[in-house]
This record gives sequence, structure tokens and C-alpha cells, in this order.
Amino acid sequence: MLAGATISTHFRVLSVPLFQVSLSIPKLATNRFASFRVFHSPFKIPPSSLSCFSSSFTAAAGRSRLNLTSPGPMAPSSKAKTVAEYAKSGRSSCKKCSQSIPAKSLRLGLVSRDARGFDLTKWYHMHCFSETLDSVELIAGFDSLQSGDQDALKKLVDECKSSIDKVSNGATEVQKGSKKGRKNPEADEDGLEDEENKVTKKIKPTAKEETRADIVFSISDVMQTYKGATLLPKWKAFQTVIFLETDDGLRDSDKVAAFDFDGCLAKTSVKRVGADAWSLMYPSIPDKLSSLYNDGYKLVIFTNESNIDRWKNKRQVAVDSKIGRLNNFIQHVKVPIQVFIACGFTVGGVEDPYRKPNPGMWHLMEKHLNSGISIDMQQLSFYVGDAAGRDDDHSDADLKFAQAVGLKFHVPEDFFGA
Repeated sequence: MLAGATISTHFRVLSVPLFQVSLSIPKLATNRFASFRVFHSPFKIPPSSLSCFSSSFTAAAGRSRLNLTSPGPMAPSSKAKTVAEYAKSGRSSCKKCSQSIPAKSLRLGLVSRDARGFDLTKWYHMHCFSETLDSVELIAGFDSLQSGDQDALKKLVDECKSSIDKVSNGATEVQKGSKKGRKNPEADEDGLEDEENKVTKKIKPTAKEETRADIVFSISDVMQTYKGATLLPKWKAFQTVIFLETDDGLRDSDKVAAFDFDGCLAKTSVKRVGADAWSLMYPSIPDKLSSLYNDGYKLVIFTNESNIDRWKNKRQVAVDSKIGRLNNFIQHVKVPIQVFIACGFTVGGVEDPYRKPNPGMWHLMEKHLNSGISIDMQQLSFYVGDAAGRDDDHSDADLKFAQAVGLKFHVPEDFFGA
């Protein structure tokens, strides 16, 4: 070893640089072994840990210095990477809604590099994922997904591109409007505001469009249980909806006859629980439904049941009671019916998108559970419900649901001829 030389090395733990060691050996040496001292270090190192250096620094050297300096944090990655996979367990939770991600269900992750140099993954339900996706080719793990989930991701990417195009076109229109108004500064302020309002009205999605865009349906997200409660055969769960997708003889159609359940098709009471705690609302219901079915209508029930979510300790009881009543009703009227139950409710000011009057249940059926058949909304399809905002009605949820969806609306006493 040459006198006057400087020896430097880095010490790393788990591939993360901790400190740099520099040993300076002056030309005039009086000691056999180079001595060293720690002049600066953000780490506490016991003297015993430094003894390992002595054999490496033998030289005819005088006083030496050992400097420990931190190289500073590593810069995080500039852009997060998107990954898709099936959850290995049910322990992960969604970073948006804070709900658990069930095992074997599809989840999307954003992988970024933190300041220490580690990869950090934030997981999301696919329907909660709001980051911009440019292409499925940029999603790690896409090729290993089931075909149905690949199609769902492709739709999500297409919706992202569509939203970006709308915003881009809107910005262009605003820019054009601002240029036109420069000739008259006094009129420009009002004129530009009008142009911006016109563009906003043009590109701003309606509540119906927003709800439809928010629903990203994936087969892997369809469960056989609902938050720990077991579902009866043929019944499934998706997000906060329990649904009967298929019934023997059910036909998807461009004509949909939709109904509320409680107070419309069946007499029920919040004070009574059980599969048999109901009675027929109107005697004409079986014949009316049978006639609609024979005319080629698809019969669908959309019903709210927040007790399923509220009764955390008795959720199985609430599920069995609601599904039991619906099963018994379908058996009684002897026609196949598709059913959707909205189980969620407003929490912290955030509305459940599937709970009526929000149109989420309709869009789930229309977009994902009607075999891709376009529904005639103008002439043939309709909705019947008792909550019409009248003096004796408990709410106007059914009327607003029909309005949000764009369906003709009837009250049950008129439709069934009470």
C-alpha cells in the first residue's frame, strides 16, 4: 500500500448504501498500523465493529482518518409501474376504499420506488383504480390473467383514453373561444365565460354517465359470499350488490320490465324477519308478470336492503331473510326474474352508487348482465315502484331512480290495477 493513498469503499445493507468509508494515509508514517477515527457519521457504530478493518490497513503510515459520510437518499422513481394479479390472500386492502381485497380476486397495483430504494406497491380493487392507463401492454402480469379479466382491463384502458380525449377537445374549444374574444376586452370576460360554460356543459358527464363509467365489472370480483355471509345457490355478490344472475328460463332482451320489491310486489315489514315474512301486494301480479314474460320482456327486480350491511353481527340473518323472500316470491309467481339487491348505504357523506335512487344497479345489468343486448329505453322498457314522493310515500327514491336511468315510471296501484 502506498503512503499518501486514499482508500474508499461503500457499505450496503439490503442493497441500500449506508455510508462511505475513506482512509487517508499520510506520507510520513511513524506507526506500523494506520490508526483511524470517526469524524462524522449519522450512525452509531460500536468500537468492536471497527476492529475488522485493522488487517486491511497495515502500512508504514502515520495518523490516518476514517470518514463515514451518508450518500443521501436515493431519488424515487419518476413514474409508477402498474401491475395486475390475483390476490394471494385476503390480507391486502384497497388504498382508495380501505376495504379488503378478497383472495383470488383481481387487484391492480401501483409500484413506485421509495426514498430508501425499495419497491412499494399500493393495491386497489379494479373498480377503485383511477390512475391513467395508456395501454394494457404496459400492465405487468396482464398476459397471465383470465380472458374475461383481460377484456375488463381493456375496457378500463379505453375509458381512460376516451376521458382524456374529451378533456383535450374541451381545452381546445376553450382556447379557440379565448382567441375570439380578444378584440373587445370588455366583452371578452363575459364572452370567455360563456364559451367555457358551453364547453363544460359539452364535456361534463352526467350522473348517469359517471356511474356507468365507474363500474368496472370483472368475473374475478364476483363472489359466492357477501362480507362473510353465505349466499344461496345461483346468488352472487359484486361490490355492494347481491344478485340473481340467471333463473331457469330467464331471457335477456331489449325490453325490460323493472320493479321495486317491498311495497310494490310484496307486502313486508321492517319489524318482521324471515323468508316467509311477506305476502303478495296485489292479486293481479302473477298474471301480469306472466303476460309480460310471454311478450318477450325480461323481468328484473331492483331493491334496496341496507340492513345487510348494517347488521354486522347478524348479516347472515339479513341475507337469508331477503334472499329467502325473493326466492319464495319467484316460486309463487312462476316466472323467471333477474334480481339485484343494493346492500350499501351512505357513509360519511359518500353515497353507495348502487343504492336507489343512484342508477348503479341498472347500469350493472344493462352493461354487463344482459348479453350485450341494447335496451329500448324510449318506448318499451319501464320501471314500477311505490316510492314516488307522494304525501304518504316514505321517499321518492323509485321515481328518481327511473328518471336517472331514463325509464318510463309507473306506481304499482296504477300498473297492477288495484
